[in-house]
Amino acid sequence: MDRTVIISIKGTQSFDEDSPEVIELVTEGTLAECGDEGFALTYQESKLTGLEGTLTTFHVEKERITLMRVGEVNSQMVFEPGRRHLSIYDTPFGALSVGISTYKMSSSLDENGGDIELSYAIEIDHAIAGENSFQINVRQARPYTLSQ
Repeated sequence: MDRTVIISIKGTQSFDEDSPEVIELVTEGTLAECGDEGFALTYQESKLTGLEGTLTTFHVEKERITLMRVGEVNSQMVFEPGRRHLSIYDTPFGALSVGISTYKMSSSLDENGGDIELSYAIEIDHAIAGENSFQINVRQARPYTLSQ
């Protein structure tokens, strides 16, 4: 069963000696159980992230997390500690080869919400493009009530 949830995402990107760039987003999404395979966390991107018109889904499994984007941007990024995964990042401006090397991955996600943490290095067209991290908190959405 899909549950409506509030998703708080803090993303940090850093490259060499530059100051890290931090993006924070709070949005509504859905959390669905995927049987024994884990959970799917889905939300619609916005102008703030620069990915408006894209649906983002995190498939959270015990040993791996897969980030899939469909829409204006199409990609699949696989996070698995100790492994390097290659994929194609397809944008309206062209496609890029992306490599992901995960340093840290943890999830306490269950049917009521929880936390996800990812830290990884990213390569674009085989050149190091920096280190990124996601800290994601998921909580159940509370129904709105009108009070006098």
